[in-house]
Amino acid sequence: MRPALLLLILTSVAMSACAQLLLKVGVGAARTATAQGGVAGSGLAYLTSPFVIAGLGLYGIGAIVWLYVLARLPLSAAYPFVGVGFILTMVLGVVLLGETLNVTRVAGTVMIALGCVCVSRSIA
Repeated sequence: MRPALLLLILTSVAMSACAQLLLKVGVGAARTATAQGGVAGSGLAYLTSPFVIAGLGLYGIGAIVWLYVLARLPLSAAYPFVGVGFILTMVLGVVLLGETLNVTRVAGTVMIALGCVCVSRSIA
């Protein structure tokens, strides 16, 4: 795999992880602001949150990058790298949102990532 394609894969995965962070921040802020607004009020608050909008936009850009990658690589070669997103999302949640980790969560995330490595190494 060419280094440029690997960089694009990792960029797309990182964009997805960052988008998750933005969505979490956005719905948290919107939920706090509309605790009494019901489902419709909450849905509107979510859709108008700048963080949610930014997260969805980042997903869109990441999807365009991913499409570029898929046009140049087999899906079975590119997709295992998505496992990096699990680790990055977990780290971002801990570092930026103050989420807590336990042994089970870390072990599960590591197993997912190792499974992705095994799949990617099995591609001939």
